[in-house]
Amino acid sequence: MGPVNRPLDLEWLEDFLALAESGNFSRAAQARAIAQPAFSRHIRALEEWAGLPLVDRTTHPVALTPAGHALQPLLADVVQRLTLAHAQAHAAQEAAQRRLQFAATHVLSMTFFPLWLQQLESKLDIGAIQMVSDSFQACEDLMLARKVQCLLCHGHPALTTRLTEPDFTYTHVDDDVLLPVASPLSDGQPSWRIEAAPGRPVPMLCYSRESGLGQIMRAALPQAFDEARFTPGFTSHHAVLLKTMAMEGRGLAWLPRSLIQAELERGSLVPAAGAEWHIPVEIRLYRQQGPLSAAAEAIWCLVQEKAAR
Repeated sequence: MGPVNRPLDLEWLEDFLALAESGNFSRAAQARAIAQPAFSRHIRALEEWAGLPLVDRTTHPVALTPAGHALQPLLADVVQRLTLAHAQAHAAQEAAQRRLQFAATHVLSMTFFPLWLQQLESKLDIGAIQMVSDSFQACEDLMLARKVQCLLCHGHPALTTRLTEPDFTYTHVDDDVLLPVASPLSDGQPSWRIEAAPGRPVPMLCYSRESGLGQIMRAALPQAFDEARFTPGFTSHHAVLLKTMAMEGRGLAWLPRSLIQAELERGSLVPAAGAEWHIPVEIRLYRQQGPLSAAAEAIWCLVQEKAAR
């Protein structure tokens, strides 16, 4: 049996492309999330299939042989086509079932999404919904893997996202704002405020790096991370948890108004600074480019019509 008739594993191709990009077996294996011995076996298996050495292991960084260079663009095209074929097959099946697969960040899934969905359902027959609630980074991963069709999240011009054209697009759904708030003292003043006494850093309830709100804060308001003014007191990607900690007087937190409107009205949370410390944000709906299920397409059209008004 000739080499080209031997079984070929898609993972070998993906591993080879990762090695070609990094030039290092260890880094490539780490990027592919597999042990280096297994990674090396995959590369050797691909070379056995080709019947030629594809990698020059005597150089540093590792270099491709002439045969490897010739194969690299062809294998990249094969992987891309197979990935697209897999995604399109799944998209076709999902469209046939009219199932809406939705992702939303934790805070919006608990505050904005239920009422928003109710408003949509008053105008559309949406059908069954599969909902995933997670951190912004995890929701991005789901979109990139095409495991969900749409993502509801906060956005900001300074936020860097992997959901970019031409594979993804978004529309503006609503507005929100991140407000610095704290629990009140007996006289109604904030227990922690940004204009604190010099030399007394304010304990800050921080978002983790997986959080979209945290990424927005780091990009749009870097002065909030001035260690002379603030000291990290608690970190989480759950805005609801940060709200609870703020209400218990554990520090100052930047929270979306959509989450704390009731607490502001009751006075259980109060502003800790003026408008110069506010961060206007958008509520965005992201989607994959290309055909979606009938329900997802109907929602997208309705949201776009509202945004255009």
